[in-house]
Amino acid sequence: MKDFEVRSVRYDEPEAQTVMRAALAELAVRYGGTGDDTPMDPAEFTPPRGDFVVAFLGGEPVGGAGWRAHGDEDAELKRMFTSVAVRGRGIGRRVLAAVEESARAQGRRRMILEVGDLQPEAIAMYHACGYDRIENFGFYRNDPGCLSFARVL
Repeated sequence: MKDFEVRSVRYDEPEAQTVMRAALAELAVRYGGTGDDTPMDPAEFTPPRGDFVVAFLGGEPVGGAGWRAHGDEDAELKRMFTSVAVRGRGIGRRVLAAVEESARAQGRRRMILEVGDLQPEAIAMYHACGYDRIENFGFYRNDPGCLSFARVL
């Protein structure tokens, strides 16, 4: 894909925050409220215990995701998002691959994630990328719409 790149950025950088605002706005439409009330500290997305990547197309941020340490071996995927205008072009898979590689490079052995049941596109992508259902964990573990997945890195 011409003029496309995925690169690590600090979670509090403007490009990351642009992507996160769009992600939360979409989640708010699907679920109501703020979209996601999970407590998140920008410091959690700083190597070696985390990272955040943004996808750029033509110099504009169009997607992103981060991971943060969960225990000693797992990486938790957070705020995976691709702009509606560019979905279906493989950007989400490339972002996910970049996040997985970052976590693997820091010695993480497994990627885990929570996703809501009103996100069938995300669920389908995770299945296609080799993620399997696991017991719910995390902030939304007791929410009936929460689905948790994992994949060995």
